Amino acid sequence: MPLLKAERLTHYFGGLLALSDFRLSLSRGELVGLIGPNGAGKTTVFNLITGVHPPSAGNILFEGREIAGKPPYRITSLGIARTFQNIRLFRDLTVLDNVRTAFYAQAEYGAVEALFRFGRFSREEGRIAGRALELLEVFGLRDWADEQAKNLPYGLQRRLEIARALATGPRLLLLDEPAAGMNPNEILRLMEFIRWLRKEFDLTILLIEHQMPLVMGICERIVVLDFGATIAEGTPREIQKNPRVLEAYLGDEAAP
Repeated sequence: MPLLKAERLTHYFGGLLALSDFRLSLSRGELVGLIGPNGAGKTTVFNLITGVHPPSAGNILFEGREIAGKPPYRITSLGIARTFQNIRLFRDLTVLDNVRTAFYAQAEYGAVEALFRFGRFSREEGRIAGRALELLEVFGLRDWADEQAKNLPYGLQRRLEIARALATGPRLLLLDEPAAGMNPNEILRLMEFIRWLRKEFDLTILLIEHQMPLVMGICERIVVLDFGATIAEGTPREIQKNPRVLEAYLGDEAAP
């Protein structure tokens, strides 16, 4: 059984067709790229999978369970996490507190215990802080724990956003343009980091990216969207030679 299976996904924004009859199957442990020109529908796919928008039509099965239309918090609790094209951190909170927030869905105390700070509250707060620090250590962010997130260098902010996503305990991680704003050396380091992530956390990864060296260098399979429709799917080598993909990116003159 695939970890994730999307069937006939279609979505309209008003009268505008953003995604048409989209299909995707992800096996456990895969690292798959989702590419296409700006406005092709890539982020719409992420938003439908993570519950930001309910699909106009179609199904999304995660571990055999229908998740289409479920709220984002519920989908996160089932094991799907994501990052965003524009980094979304709690900028005025510390690095540690940014990661701690992701653990609170797993906190084993109630609202009354939190309000009056009794019962399981102190024990759970200590456990959450400890787990957050362990994750920061793994991601090389431990020395920044007490720094406000907005003061981190850009590359470390990206790393913090991924660390926070992993604090939810996902099995599927959606990365939306993680290389945005990075120079070639930073992209090379990011490639190794993503490979390490998959192995270290036993993840399946779906990646949106415009940086072709990164996509072609780490993805085992690539799906290409254009104007909301899938125009190609295959290995990096197959995609590089596909005339429909070349036309979508380069225009009519690229077609044979």
